[in-house]
Amino acid sequence: MEIHERQLVLDQLDSSEARLLELVRELTPEQWSFREAPERWSIAENIEHVIAFENFIMGVIADVMARPAELDKKAFAAEKEPLVLGLANARDVKFNAREVVRPVRRWLDTEEMVAELRKTRARTVAFVAETQAPLRDHFFPHVAFGDLDCYQWLVVMAQHGARHAAQIEEIKADPVYPVWHLARHPD
Repeated sequence: MEIHERQLVLDQLDSSEARLLELVRELTPEQWSFREAPERWSIAENIEHVIAFENFIMGVIADVMARPAELDKKAFAAEKEPLVLGLANARDVKFNAREVVRPVRRWLDTEEMVAELRKTRARTVAFVAETQAPLRDHFFPHVAFGDLDCYQWLVVMAQHGARHAAQIEEIKADPVYPVWHLARHPD
């Protein structure tokens, strides 16, 4: 991974984590579980999915890196860079999550879930900061984009957090979203 590639992923991981944490700060149980529509995910389900997706992708990267390189696929990787880099802002394009990363109420306590998000992201950041593996030589398929190299998967993961932060913002902007304000006392 080139220095600028590593920095791009680290910056996106940091900014998406900060954004997600700010969006879920001091939510009520009603806000955590609010759904815009029956088929849409709640804020809690979005956060659970981000954690599950990140753990899944990091596991797949570890598995793929243990296999032989697929150098024949490198020629097609460059054309997918714009798709990968634009993922967070392509909210009009919907993806169906793999069954393994769909929310299933892994965490009933939202504080525990937020702690797990932080822990998962810290592991990912440590991997990105330290790895010297030839990520560009190993591939696995995206549900819509086809084969992506492992570096591109790190970008997808970072963009994925930002994508779900935008989804949470959409939930909070819903006209019937339960508004709650902290009682503020003058100092």
